[in-house]
Order: sequence, then C-alpha cells, then structure tokens
Amino acid sequence: MSVDKVVADPAAAVADVAAGASLAVGGFGLCGIPGVLIHALLERGAGGLRVVSNNCGVDDWGLGLLLRAGLIARMTSSYVGENKEFARQYLHGELEVELVPQGTLAERLRAGGSGIPAFYTPAGAGTWIAEGGLPWRYGADGSVAVASPPKETRVFDGRDHLLEHGITTDFALVRAAVGDRHGNLRFHSSARSFNPPAAMAGRITIAEVEELVEPGELGPDDIHLPGIFVQRVVPVEPGDPRAEKRVERRTVRVEA
Repeated sequence: MSVDKVVADPAAAVADVAAGASLAVGGFGLCGIPGVLIHALLERGAGGLRVVSNNCGVDDWGLGLLLRAGLIARMTSSYVGENKEFARQYLHGELEVELVPQGTLAERLRAGGSGIPAFYTPAGAGTWIAEGGLPWRYGADGSVAVASPPKETRVFDGRDHLLEHGITTDFALVRAAVGDRHGNLRFHSSARSFNPPAAMAGRITIAEVEELVEPGELGPDDIHLPGIFVQRVVPVEPGDPRAEKRVERRTVRVEA
C-alpha cells in the first residue's frame, strides 16, 4: 500500500500547530533551517511557542522572525549570541531561556526520539548547570523569576555525571536536500547537523525538501533519516524567497 506524505501547501502543513505547542527545529545558525515552514508559522500567528533549537536565527531571518513577532515564549538552545532581540526579550523577562551544552542538546533530542527517557553525561558537572539557579526567566524588576533546578549527579569511574532528560516535542520542523514521498530524507553536508535529531524528537515531523523524488530513487545507503520519523513532506518551490540560504557571517578577503 502506497503511503504518500506530501503536503503541497506549507500553510496546510503547519495548520494544526496550535498556540503553546512545542517545536524542535533543525538547522545550525542559518544553515539547514526550514525557512519555508518558519514563514508559514509566522503567517499562521500562533503564539506561546516553546521551541527547541540549537539557536534562534538572527534578528531578521530564521526563528528570529517568530521571536520578533512575539510568537516564542520559551527557547531551549545552546547558543544565542547572534540575536539582539533575543537578548532584549530575555533580559526584560519576555522570554524564558534554557541554555544547554551543545552536545547535550543534540543527545537529548536523539534520546527522546529513540525512546530513551534520560541519560548521564559529564558535560556540565561541577558547574552552575549542575548546581541549579541559572536564570531561565527574569522578572520585570530584573529579579530571577524562574531558575534552573539542580541536576541529579552520579559518579561513574570516579567522575561526576549529570542526569539529562530526553526531549520530545509536539512538532518538529526540518529541512532536507532530498526527500521522497515516504518521508525518507537526505541532508547536504553541514545542513545535516541538528536536523536528524530534531526530526526524531517530534511527534509530528514536517520536512521541507529541496528536491522531491519518488520512492526507491534514494538508495538505502543514501538515506540519512528513515521515513518512519517523518509525517509530512513539503516540496520547496524553486526560487522561493522564503527558502533563501543566507550566510550568517560573511567573511571576505581584503585585498592589500
């Protein structure tokens, strides 16, 4: 029996993302971000979103668009240094932020998608992350309204390890270079980064694909993420400005 997961309209693909939903979003910086789906969410306007992503884009692109529109209530990220609006909202108590070591964040997403509820890692042991008290959200007066809890610690081979919980979300948004109608995906180079673990973590995963192929055209060794993790596939139209691949920090050589 054929299973065709293609949804031609990005707006229809995200139509059931309700206010307050949790989202895992793939990409690293501006590389491999699901720009078409992010714009569809922006147009939908559902707020109070709880987003898990390595970072929050920049002020005028990627997840930064949702942030600027006031649609994100909470971010779980490992890096937030490229977005001034992010810093402003966080410091003014408008945004809750959980900072997670980058490798830990990747593993929490992968673990959640693999059905692993928690795991131990040495990352963060002996730091403020372990002790708790990190400001997750500030009050309007600058006080700490919500602080991180202390983490359970256990010793393995004489070294402290922290208990970290796997992450699952209501939805996941990812971008792939190639995908077929069954949801099997292949990513290009560094765009692979956080996309596979984010896709695994979502209960409903929506993948925008630059090239849509028929089932069987992707060989087994060419598939980076099997279709079992993907529920909807959205083809990216050639030339769609929402799918633009921007460079986060452009560096050029200055001729002497």
